[in-house]
Amino acid sequence: MSRVENAIQTNFKCSKCSHRTCRTKEVAMTGSGLSKLLDIQHNHFLFVSCMNCGYVEVYNPDVLEGKKGQLSSILDILFG
Repeated sequence: MSRVENAIQTNFKCSKCSHRTCRTKEVAMTGSGLSKLLDIQHNHFLFVSCMNCGYVEVYNPDVLEGKKGQLSSILDILFG
């Protein structure tokens, strides 16, 4: 389990029912255009579901860790 997932589970409080237990699941998805055609799954998200009511929140782990996406890093190198 990643550092971000640990932090989410430690500090979790459901915004709907205020329950404190959750389950996290990392999900990868394709984008649009060429990545969809080639089935390149470069979009990663954390789905956090409340164990009491089932409400789901979605987080971008790259944003939470303060990282840029790989594509933006490549574009920064190419276009300065």
